[in-house]
Amino acid sequence: VFCFDLNDEAKNSRVTSKKGSSKPWASDGNTSIMQFQRLLLKQSGARLWSQSQRIVPSFPHSNYYLSQSNSRSSTTLQLQYRSMSTSDVPNLFCSVGSDRKAISDEQIRKHLSEFLNALGEKDEVLILPPDYTRLHSQAGKITRMICEHYNFIPSQDSPQGQGEETKQKGPEIEIMPALGTHAPMTQDEILKMFGEELAKKSSSFLPHDWRNDVVTIGEAPAEMVRKATHGVVDRPWPAQLNKKVWEKRQRPRSLVLSVGQVVPHEVMGMANFNKNLFVGTGGVKAINLSHFIGAVHGMENMMGRKSNPLRDILNYASENFLESQLDLWYILTVIAPDLSITGFYIGRDIECYSAACDLSMRVNFTVLDRPIKRCVAYMEPEEYHSTWVANKAIYRTRMAMADGGKLTIIAPGVSRFGEDDKVSALIEKYGYLGTERTMKSMEENPELQENLSAVSHLIHGSTEGRFDVTYCPGHLSEEQIEAVGFQYEDVNEVSQRYNVDQLKDGWHEDEEGEFYFISKPALGLWTVESRLR
Repeated sequence: VFCFDLNDEAKNSRVTSKKGSSKPWASDGNTSIMQFQRLLLKQSGARLWSQSQRIVPSFPHSNYYLSQSNSRSSTTLQLQYRSMSTSDVPNLFCSVGSDRKAISDEQIRKHLSEFLNALGEKDEVLILPPDYTRLHSQAGKITRMICEHYNFIPSQDSPQGQGEETKQKGPEIEIMPALGTHAPMTQDEILKMFGEELAKKSSSFLPHDWRNDVVTIGEAPAEMVRKATHGVVDRPWPAQLNKKVWEKRQRPRSLVLSVGQVVPHEVMGMANFNKNLFVGTGGVKAINLSHFIGAVHGMENMMGRKSNPLRDILNYASENFLESQLDLWYILTVIAPDLSITGFYIGRDIECYSAACDLSMRVNFTVLDRPIKRCVAYMEPEEYHSTWVANKAIYRTRMAMADGGKLTIIAPGVSRFGEDDKVSALIEKYGYLGTERTMKSMEENPELQENLSAVSHLIHGSTEGRFDVTYCPGHLSEEQIEAVGFQYEDVNEVSQRYNVDQLKDGWHEDEEGEFYFISKPALGLWTVESRLR
């Protein structure tokens, strides 16, 4: 509380006393009321009282409020702090993006702090970031900032030597990487993605088991599935979540934060949003059917489209089963080719996702003036250990590849086909041999009927004979690669021919002619104008 004595002889009243203030904006006694108001508003982010003495929030969601009361002899300004309830917070809290300018870490931290303050105190926070295969999403850094805000780990901005006793105790925090079908993160991957301080909190990281740890929370109607698969499948789609996520609905001061990158995606059209929940923390039945729906509908009809039949199914599940049950918020990024954050969005419904999609299509979509006859794609060894994830090189370039072209995938970290042993065995057995042969194998083999995500992966990984794929893995043999339908070249020999440390993305010339190089296929989508029609 700041008290001002009125002085009739002075043009402006002066601060004569202040109570309860430990903030750096304390006056020296020679500041006018108007000057002091401005200082308070600037320092706290508060907004001045209304004429009816109601306190009103600041830009756009500060929890500081400034009110004023007058008497004959004094004026009192009161700076108050009030926690908002979730209902007070707009569904689209933050929408910042540009295809020309990066967003700094300082700005990200500021937006996060305003958002988390607006939500008020929480007892539990469950964070759902992607796994290491989405390292470039910057979700690791954002997760770290959230944990710093809640004093779960030391802040990088904290003064050296600041004692733990000066920090307010925050909520219990758990982190569940949205693995989907992927293998659990290793301790080394956690360290590289989330940093040293969070890596020390290994017990706070919860592995998701898509085969055993899930519960079905509802179903999307069979007619939606029938429409999406052109009548191939006529049964409801089960909305499944990890049990730990779903249990949060029973705890009134629990918060669920889904963090990740929006980018063109082979199954969903555009990645993230509710996919991070229903696939990232989903179960066998939901993941199998969703992948199969995407494959049957057609990859080239899905990629780069924020609205499609599969997304409609997930949106139905969100609206009917999630939004009224969980205090769930999405924190979404759009990442430029140079790995900077160009878009940052916080919201709790489809408006947040839609805004991120619009920017991603400007930032992550490359339309070429001619098809690529020879393409070289590099899959970083730390991120890509299986063809299940390294095949993104095929997915993201297929709309740009010329008929009869050649795609060379340099993948020094690839040592297996699937992300688990069961799926890996199915890939080795049936191979990437095209939609017609894969669908026939599915009709004849119950093991494929029970693993529709593997079926869809085999369809996605085939070029349908339109162009050739040469795989250069670090840890699979020539016999293994050729058995699944790809051509093989030695990774060391190819790496000498194409120096990935020196090549820049785009067109190049060598003794064989023209080729196109892509260093990070997972960050974008390449096409030619004719395939957009």
